[in-house]
Amino acid sequence: MIHSNHPRGLYPLFFTELWERFSYYGMRALLTLFMVAPVAAGGLGFDTKRAGVIYGTYAMSVYMLSIPGGFLADNFLGARRSVLFGGIIIACGHFTLALRSETTFFVGLVLIALGTGLLKPNISTMVGSLYEAGDARRDAGFSIFYTGINIGAFSAPLITGWMAQSGQFKGMLESWGLDPTHSWHWGFAAAGVGMTIGLIVYMVTGKRLAHVGHPPPESSPRPWGTLLIVLLGSAILFALVRLSDTDERFAWVRYGYVGLPVLAIVWFGFRSSLDAKRVAAVLVFSLAALVFWAVFEQAGSTIALFGDQLTRTKIFGYQFPSAWFQSVNSLFVMTLAPLFALLWVKLGDRQPSSPAKFVIGLMCLGLSFLLMVPAAKMTVEGKVSPLWIVGLFFLQTLGELCLSPVGLSTMTKLAPARLLGLVMGIWFLAAALGNKLAGVMSGEFTSTDGNALAKFFLTQSLWVGVATLALLACVPWLKRLMGGIK
Repeated sequence: MIHSNHPRGLYPLFFTELWERFSYYGMRALLTLFMVAPVAAGGLGFDTKRAGVIYGTYAMSVYMLSIPGGFLADNFLGARRSVLFGGIIIACGHFTLALRSETTFFVGLVLIALGTGLLKPNISTMVGSLYEAGDARRDAGFSIFYTGINIGAFSAPLITGWMAQSGQFKGMLESWGLDPTHSWHWGFAAAGVGMTIGLIVYMVTGKRLAHVGHPPPESSPRPWGTLLIVLLGSAILFALVRLSDTDERFAWVRYGYVGLPVLAIVWFGFRSSLDAKRVAAVLVFSLAALVFWAVFEQAGSTIALFGDQLTRTKIFGYQFPSAWFQSVNSLFVMTLAPLFALLWVKLGDRQPSSPAKFVIGLMCLGLSFLLMVPAAKMTVEGKVSPLWIVGLFFLQTLGELCLSPVGLSTMTKLAPARLLGLVMGIWFLAAALGNKLAGVMSGEFTSTDGNALAKFFLTQSLWVGVATLALLACVPWLKRLMGGIK
């Protein structure tokens, strides 16, 4: 799969990331379902709103912690050790989830978030470090790396979902004299095994990475003050977001997710400096990404619940776990990504600009939730066909392929050299807050009122439509802000 023309270090990074994503998506496929499952069925018995808040806070933390995680690697630990330590913490988190108590559940989530924040940004940095500047193999190397991500994300829910939800595995547990309601924790443990396999691969083949990911020289001064500011800033932001969950007086914080970037866009956009204008462009793209992730990342909450409670999970007479729906997006990514790559190459200079691709991405996202409006109304008559969710993931994958890789590439092009870390921090922060909003909005999901559920999907689709039209109107101005960068 990894061509010999690529650096040998790509092999350990490919498989480490594959297994890390296996552990992440394997656990995520179960997370909301486990929280809302009745205690008698082995779950936590939380209501949908509480489960949504927890899911959103966890997903937000994963991305938010990437900012201090990247800073620690750059200035203290080095990327190579950061990936190792992060992987160990992640594995400990999954095995903690495998223990049966509410306390270990929350401790496990904290550990996984901390470990992912340390591993995720730095393993990508190491892939880039394998190639010299201007190396024509770099894009192909990242494509191979992202293939590993999607193999892990596709396979994980199939395995963890079968262990957590299937009657076959529960029957096996019973035949071994074990409690079948503990099947959820076997699924979480399987995610931990996946991360452990990734760590073993990473350590056994680590000599291939001996030339990259080093910490700064011991003689270099360590920016302890800046680290404290980064950690304190992250803690304050996290505290404000959590207060918006628990105290109505702080509900205004959620409006700040959009309001503050808009003010910053106006501030930077009308300054004369080209760097300031490009920062404004970065903020526009990041705000669009925040809106995108706020709906897209409901896959693990809203759509997981819809698939579990309102969708037929039987095909050709075989009853399959509802967690298997979480593999559909990755299957579409693996199928469609090469076609998109060919399309952009074929179109060459005639391909849509980066702002136009973002518009297309948001439009597809809005259509995906619009598709669920009739599906929601049909639930009044009973469970609906699984093809509705397949259609939703098809449209969302089209949107993802227009927005996510394009956005990451555009950030690196727009970022002034001295502000690259800040720009990537803004991009991660947009993903963090988008994930948080996804959890908050999924708390309004209902499986008992088809018309209310249809309104739930329609409202979000309309808001995405408004964001799409606003971005479309800004495209000419956004191109000017980008200063010739495509």
